[in-house]
Amino acid sequence: MATTTDDRTAEPLRGGQSATQQALEAQTALLPYALAVFAVSLPAYVWAGSHAVNAAWMTGTFAIFAAAWGAFYGVVNWLKDPEAANNTVKRGRVQILSALIWALAVAQIAAFSNGAGAAREPLLMTALAASVVIIFFASPWLPSLLIVGPAAAAGPLIALFSRPEDHALANNAWGAIALAMALALILNRILRRQFSMAAEREILIADRAGKVEEARRLAQSKSDLVATLSHEIRNGLTGVAHVLAAAAGRNGRGAPSREQLTAALDAANDLIAVLNTTLDSETAEAGRLSVDTKPFDPVALLRDLVLLNRPNASAKGLELTLHVPAELEIGHTGAALADAHRARQIIANLIGNAVKFSVRGRVEARVEITATGRLAVEIADTGPGLTADELDRAFEPFARVERTSAGTSGAGLGLSLARQLARLMGGDLTAHSAVGVGSCFRLELPYDAQAVAERVLEAVEAAPPEPAERRTLKVLIAEDDALNAAMLRAVIEQLGHQVVHAVDGRRAFELAKICEFDLVMIDGRMPNMDGPETIAALRGLEGAAAGVPIVAVIGGDAEEAKECTEAGADAVLRKPVSVAAVARAVADAVAVTRKDTPARLTA
Repeated sequence: MATTTDDRTAEPLRGGQSATQQALEAQTALLPYALAVFAVSLPAYVWAGSHAVNAAWMTGTFAIFAAAWGAFYGVVNWLKDPEAANNTVKRGRVQILSALIWALAVAQIAAFSNGAGAAREPLLMTALAASVVIIFFASPWLPSLLIVGPAAAAGPLIALFSRPEDHALANNAWGAIALAMALALILNRILRRQFSMAAEREILIADRAGKVEEARRLAQSKSDLVATLSHEIRNGLTGVAHVLAAAAGRNGRGAPSREQLTAALDAANDLIAVLNTTLDSETAEAGRLSVDTKPFDPVALLRDLVLLNRPNASAKGLELTLHVPAELEIGHTGAALADAHRARQIIANLIGNAVKFSVRGRVEARVEITATGRLAVEIADTGPGLTADELDRAFEPFARVERTSAGTSGAGLGLSLARQLARLMGGDLTAHSAVGVGSCFRLELPYDAQAVAERVLEAVEAAPPEPAERRTLKVLIAEDDALNAAMLRAVIEQLGHQVVHAVDGRRAFELAKICEFDLVMIDGRMPNMDGPETIAALRGLEGAAAGVPIVAVIGGDAEEAKECTEAGADAVLRKPVSVAAVARAVADAVAVTRKDTPARLTA
């Protein structure tokens, strides 16, 4: 029987040995003593054998004893082998078989005792005593006791009960065997209880060791997280602070140049990317990261990302290209089955890394359908390349390859998070690389050739052709945090709209009663009147003011989003906001009428 770690015992193990293993170990520990007992009893065996009815039988008796002793000695040596000791099933069978050999020897003594004349009764009692010894040595393991004990006692008892004149002695012998079995069962019960307690103790020790290791790993992860974020945030914020100080005219400096502002913006964007990746990584590490699997168009997603990264590539003199086979061109059926947002996050990270680490040459994005019917996206570059060890290290959390990443920002979490996300969506992320040649990262995702990409459905449902949506809107912002208000105002004005700011919900409600606004954006948590209360108050106004489109700006709490939508918000926007997210939220809110279905959530 082939065995694995779990085959060593029928009992589930989480650490240490099972009760069965410990019973076999206890029985094994008694085997040398049993061997010594049988060796010491050799003179008694010789005396008993001398009463055999003929020389041939006597010779056979000695041969059986020698064979039994030799087999027993061989079993003792065999059990010293760790592989044999770990195979519980085979080990149990061998130990029972070796005990049955001695039971056979006892039965053989009992067989010729009937013809031993005056020595008959002493010989049978000697055989009976030998069977009691066998019962004792079989007692640690219950299956062995229940099989070997009756087999060892059967020979002497049958011989004693075979003659009517020996019934009294036979009854005494039967009582002795019964007493020996009872005592052996009691001993076995005590040992089994001890073995179970020892097994539970080993399990507790193993669990504690696992918890300690988990705590150590978590502490190390937190330490790496703090060290990484401290370095990245300190450097990034220092640069942004210097540029803002120059813009504010402090220290007698002149106004910052466009290059300085661009550098500060890049540093701020890098900080946001590091924080987002770190938060996602910590969420994935805690097992709370989830994906929303829906069909989406991978080609459209790739085209968007290539266009988005092409200016950065061109600035470094890199050629960024996309290769799409004819069967995947837009207009054909078929869609990737994954979370479009997470897939975009993975591919954006791969393209961004390729552009970041490539000094010259080109970056290619390729998409294909594999022989197994899966979607494969490859991002190949002509960067410095990685050795096998460096490539393995690149997928480890908080690990950065110093040879290639010197002078670049990042937390060292992008690739490890990307692989986690890919596997969470039923795919995988692999890579191969060669030093001095470049690297190629391959993302595989499930693909359905008959599915219809949700991108097409969204375009049909949410395609409001009204030109009024593109007009300049008068937007009321209710936000008590000055920095958040300034950021939101800058984004809305960048979209071409006019902004009026209210410092809390009550002020926003008062302004909405006396002024006409095309859109209201309300923070979910504010003093005086919080977001849901303000939204409900606005919906309670008379006339057109009650139907003004409302966007609730929340911090990410699901309960907060529910409260805002139930109060009457048309769209929900999560912080931190981006230009694209604000634009979508504004479009969604303006497109909704008060008879429409619930609010839309914009990440």
